[in-house]
Amino acid sequence: MKTFSSHFRTAMLVLCAAGLLVSQAVALPVATTPDQSDPVLLAASDCYAIGQQVAEQNGGTLAKASQATRGGQPVCVIVVLVPGKDGQRPRRTEVVVPAN
Repeated sequence: MKTFSSHFRTAMLVLCAAGLLVSQAVALPVATTPDQSDPVLLAASDCYAIGQQVAEQNGGTLAKASQATRGGQPVCVIVVLVPGKDGQRPRRTEVVVPAN
């Protein structure tokens, strides 16, 4: 029984190592031509910038900025944490703004 468990443990370690190597290989960046662009990445960075502006306007801290589609239009869903009054917990405020 000890040999089975030691073989099983070795096989699991080999499988985990192989999975780690494969995930690293898949995660490598792919070379793109200048004509190609990743619109999701650009929109995500735009939503982050918009989120920073909204947080600054509300006097809070940006907690989350993500892209979504509402009514067929791309929008940014911004979550801002606004400090509470008199030492209370921060309030969570969600703002939806057009992605344009």
